Amino acid sequence: MSSLPAFAARGRFYKGNLHSHSTRSDGARSPEAVCQAYRDAGYDFLVLTDHFMARYEFPIVDTRPFWSPGFTTLIGAEVHAPATSLGEIWHVLAVGLPLDFAPTPPDERAPALAARCAAAGAFVAIAHPAWYQLSVEDADTIDVAHAVEVYNHTSQVRTDRGDGWGLMDQLLARGRRLAAIATDDAHFHCHDAFGGWVMVKAEANEPAALLAALKAGHCYASQGPEINDMSISDAWIDVHCSPATSIMALGRGSAAEQVVGQGLTRARLPLDKFRGGYVRVAVADAAGRRAWGQPHWL
Repeated sequence: MSSLPAFAARGRFYKGNLHSHSTRSDGARSPEAVCQAYRDAGYDFLVLTDHFMARYEFPIVDTRPFWSPGFTTLIGAEVHAPATSLGEIWHVLAVGLPLDFAPTPPDERAPALAARCAAAGAFVAIAHPAWYQLSVEDADTIDVAHAVEVYNHTSQVRTDRGDGWGLMDQLLARGRRLAAIATDDAHFHCHDAFGGWVMVKAEANEPAALLAALKAGHCYASQGPEINDMSISDAWIDVHCSPATSIMALGRGSAAEQVVGQGLTRARLPLDKFRGGYVRVAVADAAGRRAWGQPHWL
């Protein structure tokens, strides 16, 4: 057995939220107050991703003044362009942007904008696809994306459309190599914080190391459960986790294996059903909260 990359990587896991908003766009709290809230909640890092739009004067907020021992931030934004096939304004998450990232021209389309973010060094994610019914055809045009928000807490709390796995699995079935992230997208107009996060395996809790780890997929997504290790052989995938009621392996189409019980902390799941495609792990606890490992290609 060999540990999968997120668990074999050097360093330790750091807890972070990659998607949040402040009064610099449509959030209820100041940038400093948002950072303080996540620091007080025990997070290791935060990305403030205010809406990069003309109506807000294209903000990219410098959160470096709010660093403190054990807490850091990355610079980012939620960028926008017209328009999805349903006529919606497109939303793309960009983490690791330069502070002088140029405003979006009126005629810039989402694939070009995402490519410009990636060229500037950003980790690019397809944001809250279920919330605004982003189609798989639209999503597939973002060919520079590193990840999909498979869970967006605000979208779940406010609209019951927080689960992005439907679109993610379709993209994986098309052969797209994408990572899974969970985020808050917190605006603080309601109880929409601290519900989804990433655990990033990095050598240091500092922006360059965290950004490199995210791009490498050295992370897992969670609403609460912890995944302590995942390892794989030719025949099995082994999962070690915090107490769970189900540990599942899922893949293309209906391919699935699972162990169900009480207080489960490990499972060994066969890989036969996943040959020629991908396998991903989901862990659910007694409260219904989930954690998700990164897809692994066989």
